[in-house]
Amino acid sequence: MDVPKIQNALRTIARGLEELAGALGDEQDAGEDERTARVIREWGRRGLTQKEASALFQRHGFAPQTTGGWARGEWVELGDDGLRYLTAKSHAWLEGRP
Repeated sequence: MDVPKIQNALRTIARGLEELAGALGDEQDAGEDERTARVIREWGRRGLTQKEASALFQRHGFAPQTTGGWARGEWVELGDDGLRYLTAKSHAWLEGRP
């Protein structure tokens, strides 16, 4: 029995099921601004690992690589602890929404 191969296969299946579940959710009906607001609300002021941030974006209908784009746009910053945090720009955007 090749345990590492089985573990990798199970992880692949789990990622596929997560994507499928996301496709069935109501996120498809929400526009980009609403999905962005949902990401910011759920993220809050806590730090996330790269994997956690990618999963959060995916849950709200974004590509997992969106964290990098947000970092370049100064919406996300890397903390001294290696975690990713939303910047004041992100929180201000959310507060300024109607």
